[in-house]
Amino acid sequence: MSQTLDHASLGPAVATLLDEGQNADRAGRREMARRRYEGALYLLRVERPDAAATIMRRIARTYLDEGALDVAVDCLTAALGVSEAANDLSGVAHALNFLAVTSSQRGEFDQAESYAERALHFAREAADLPLQAIIDQNLGVSASMRGDFTLALIHFEACLSSLRAADMREYMGDALNNMGLVYTQLGRLDEAHSSYDEAVTFYAAAGETPRRLLTLINSAELWIARREYDRAVAVCVNVLVEADATGDQRANGEANRHLGVVARVRGELEESERRLYSAYDNAMQREDLLLAAETAREQASLYELMGKNRETLQSLLRSHKLFTKLRAQHNLADLQRRVARLENSFYELVGRWAQSIESKDAYTLGHCERVADYACALARDVGFDDITLFWFRIGALLHDVGKIAVPSEILNKPGRLTPEEREAMELHAAAGANMLGDIDFPWDVIPMVRGHHERWDGTGYPDRLAGEDIHLSARITCIADVFDALTTDRPYRAGFTREQALAMMAADSGKLFDPELFARFERVVRTMDRLYVIPTPNRSRAVAAVAG
Repeated sequence: MSQTLDHASLGPAVATLLDEGQNADRAGRREMARRRYEGALYLLRVERPDAAATIMRRIARTYLDEGALDVAVDCLTAALGVSEAANDLSGVAHALNFLAVTSSQRGEFDQAESYAERALHFAREAADLPLQAIIDQNLGVSASMRGDFTLALIHFEACLSSLRAADMREYMGDALNNMGLVYTQLGRLDEAHSSYDEAVTFYAAAGETPRRLLTLINSAELWIARREYDRAVAVCVNVLVEADATGDQRANGEANRHLGVVARVRGELEESERRLYSAYDNAMQREDLLLAAETAREQASLYELMGKNRETLQSLLRSHKLFTKLRAQHNLADLQRRVARLENSFYELVGRWAQSIESKDAYTLGHCERVADYACALARDVGFDDITLFWFRIGALLHDVGKIAVPSEILNKPGRLTPEEREAMELHAAAGANMLGDIDFPWDVIPMVRGHHERWDGTGYPDRLAGEDIHLSARITCIADVFDALTTDRPYRAGFTREQALAMMAADSGKLFDPELFARFERVVRTMDRLYVIPTPNRSRAVAAVAG
């Protein structure tokens, strides 16, 4: 909300430009609005720092709505300086409030709260009741992001009450839209629908096209939650038409995400992929991390439905990376739940992928899971923390992913391999690393996949690394991999006992295996006939039984 500015008091030329700018701004024609505002600022001859600061904030708002956040901050910083120099407390409060909104959109929520608290202080000093109402609304948004929806509702209701008392109808839409969002979170869908409808009415009356479109987008999400897909699609299509006409990229991105979700639910997979790609690209260009994270998660669901494991994993990891960045900045209270759900999805996907690897090799059923169990037990003893162990386990499950490229007749050959067959088999380590190479894991799993057949004395493959040049995670996986191979049945021999396998491996300690790690493994594996703790996707500690 800008301070009330009497355009006529600034002269006819300035007044005309400001009126035209405001009308263009409300219609979503932001470039035109900026040109009018900048012209008014240039023609402003009278000594009116309050007017200059107000125009600067209006210019900032056009950039904010376009996602050009750095430029918006520059404009707001200039407006703040003008108001401070003039000792205009209300102007200072307005600029700080706008900076809070900008920081929030960028995901800098601690900074946003700091700005909002300072803005509220100056608004009270200036007895600016309308601005206090708007700041109350911003604090409601902050409470909502922390998951305190009851407190958020109190703030929004207080804001709405103040606005009604001041008869500031043009600003009621924001409070009602935010109340609709909170009602949705609380599962009070009928109240959410009513709030959205009322907000749309206020926005339409005020000529606030961009905000009306975003409220309609929120209502579309409500229809999707109710599985009323035809209504959701109708809303989104109408929003896209208006967004394209006005250049509203934010509304365009949100509408495409919802259309992508509906298309996926309806089995229209190519259409879903197109819509979600458009939404993700839109969000990244505008630095809208939340929309990007949510869209990447929807892309993962789509690719899983299409049976595209690599693309699923890539999308899950993009979403996880973005959500983690938001979590680090204290964004949404349910972010931990979202991240945990993503990590469960990782684990389930990688588990299925490991099973698909094993389905080619009749002799290694359960091998990837067992190797992951043994490797994680050793890694925990080495000192890996739970967060690292989660990603380590993902890498261990995928250590043989390159076997997908090895012909089944070689994998399932009951006797010894020929030199040519052995060469084809040994390609799987490098092939697996290449297969995963462009996937942006939060922790480096690639050395585990590429290096789990390297040997301490340098006789392994594919890179003939030796000693500590072999990544620690690969040295751990190597020990677990060999131990499981020795202790499981093959068509040409029965599996060795634990003690037999350890004795055979001890003879190669310092040759094939890191001697210090193998000594740890001997001690650890002898306890594994008892129940022990392994890391799970949500990092809670689950009890699993592993045969010794």
